[in-house]
Amino acid sequence: MELLYVTVIGASLGLILRYVLPKRETYGAALLPAIGAAVTSAVWVALVWAGWTFDGGWIWVASLGAAVVVVLLTALLIPGRRAQADVTLFDSLAGIKA
Repeated sequence: MELLYVTVIGASLGLILRYVLPKRETYGAALLPAIGAAVTSAVWVALVWAGWTFDGGWIWVASLGAAVVVVLLTALLIPGRRAQADVTLFDSLAGIKA
């Protein structure tokens, strides 16, 4: 049951970060919450398999912290790469040689 709770909290953190961070128009509305949920649940399951107890506090901190870090990195890296990909696509569609 705790896996469900931590996954929902991870998705919520991703949603909060989506609206806190700039340039959110460069990616979809569900991307960061989905990444937050996926990373949180994957880290949680890996730590449970590693022997961490699900009722301990550190598993919550590690799982949610990993989700926040991955969501932040994603939100900071996508806008630059998206802008470059848009320029490249525009140049190829316009027939401009690079």
